[in-house]
Amino acid sequence: MTVSGSVANEDRREELRSELRTAGVIDLNASAVRWQVHPMTIRRDLDFLEQEGIARRVRGGAIYVGAEDFQQRQGRELAAKRRIAQKLLPLLPNKTAIGLDASTTVFQFVNSIARAEQISVITNGLPTFEALQNRPGIRAYLTGGESEEENHSLVGPLAVTAVSGFLLTRCFVSTTSIDPTMGTSEGTTAQVEVKRAMADASEHVVLAADSTKLGTRSLVRALPMSRIDLLVTELDASDPRLDPYRNLVEIL
Repeated sequence: MTVSGSVANEDRREELRSELRTAGVIDLNASAVRWQVHPMTIRRDLDFLEQEGIARRVRGGAIYVGAEDFQQRQGRELAAKRRIAQKLLPLLPNKTAIGLDASTTVFQFVNSIARAEQISVITNGLPTFEALQNRPGIRAYLTGGESEEENHSLVGPLAVTAVSGFLLTRCFVSTTSIDPTMGTSEGTTAQVEVKRAMADASEHVVLAADSTKLGTRSLVRALPMSRIDLLVTELDASDPRLDPYRNLVEIL
């Protein structure tokens, strides 16, 4: 049904908020047609919702980044996360120590690991730690720290200190946003501190991120592109969407 273009801005934005929470994504052009307004009007609405912290602008619209819990976020881009997990499996080393962040993408990777050969894992993710229990060939360590309910993770100085105490061959981390100029960025400083500590403790940093995060920016700078050794997405490595990153990082 067509909605009148005379509806007040706040009424339209409230409807867009509801659509974001329900569908997880807003298509800019489709919304402009639906509301009978210029696409620039919807673009301004999405900018407003991004400032509120519930949306992240992407090409052609926006995706929901509000206060979803871990289970809700795990369902977003699930096929892409599963594809990424399969690409990460051959990168799992043997007889060494690795780091895993608290992201839903890395959690999907953990679920795909059937067994390993004598690896120690340090993580600040509670679901990740639980999933690794009794997994053949893996000894899992959970950082201490303050509970961050939204991400089911531990953060703060104790978490950073625990991660920094390990000598890691490789770490697997994800991100809220990745931009070829600014690197990765996150919604909270607490997550940034743990990810930086994990990267600093690692010889090799693997960034696992689905393609909706490419070319986007969040609130807090995390890792510069120079600190990332390998970028893994669900896309084929030759996909043109990865072109801005080719001279900056190895792509899988």
